[in-house]
Parts: sequence; C-alpha cells; structure tokens
Amino acid sequence: MKLLHTISKKAFTRTAVSNPGSTSSSVYDIAINDLNGTPIHLSDFKGKYLLFVNVASKCGFTKQYKDLEQLYQNYKEQLMIIGVPCNQFGAQEPGSAKEIQNFCAFNYGVSFQLTEKVAVKGANQHPLYKWLTDKQFNGRLRSTVRWNFQKYLVGPEGQLLDYYYSTTNPLSTKITRNIT
Repeated sequence: MKLLHTISKKAFTRTAVSNPGSTSSSVYDIAINDLNGTPIHLSDFKGKYLLFVNVASKCGFTKQYKDLEQLYQNYKEQLMIIGVPCNQFGAQEPGSAKEIQNFCAFNYGVSFQLTEKVAVKGANQHPLYKWLTDKQFNGRLRSTVRWNFQKYLVGPEGQLLDYYYSTTNPLSTKITRNIT
C-alpha cells in the first residue's frame, strides 16, 4: 500500500491509497474549524451524507438557509449539512464569526454545522474546496464554485456524488433522491 501526501501538511494527513495509480484522497482527512475555531472532525460523519454549501448572509440566495435547515431536520439521521461561510462573491459575507452565527440562528434557526470563513476558489482556496472541486483529489468530478450557495454532496463512504449550482433549491429532488 502506497502512502500519498496531498495538498498541504496542515490540511491533510498521510492518506493510505489502496490503488497506487490513484491520486484521490479522503475528505475525512481534511482539517477545518467551526465558527468558534474548534476543529471539525469530518471523520465523525462517516456513514452519513455530507452536504457542503458555501454560504453568505447578504446574498439573493440567503433565504436558502431556511430550506437547508428544513432539509437537515428532515434527514438529520443520515445527513449532515456543513455551511461554509465565504466572502469571495460580491463581498456578501463580511461579518465576523459571531455575527454570522447570530445571523443564522436568529433569522433561520440554523442548527447544522457552520465552519470558519474560508476561500472556496483562487490562490487561497481552502483544502476542503480543493478536494470538492478537483478530480485529482476527489477521484470523480472537476468543477468551479460559481457563486454563493453552491452545494456539494458527499456519500456515506466519503465519495463525492454530485454538485449543484446556487439555483438548485436544497429541497430539490435532485438532492433528496440521493439521500433517501
């Protein structure tokens, strides 16, 4: 079994790769913190679907928080939604961690996981989004994050299943048919 080092030492641990020709790594090895700076261990969610959504509080799609929370409530036994605040699209997430948390709780009753604010594209792209958008790492699809509220669905075994542009409502059958 070959060991593969990927992206950065800070973001990934050494990943065992059963197929020596493969360059994909595990989403479960990626380091990311919640809004309070506490590490989120993605491996804690093995066996569940993960829906990653880059979120912003001053966007035309912000109302999707309501449907994201409904989706989470409907499927929380088999799904974890992870909102990833990002200020790269129209500077629509300018708030501090506390402001983001208060906004989401007060306006939408968000109870799903929210991460620290990160870059989802460009030179400072967070390793999570490198994995989500680059076939070299996820082993399946290549994509570009085009705007706030783009969604990425990861299966219970850590495999990238699909992604959905901002216009796809979180309660859409395009998403729900994959988790039922």
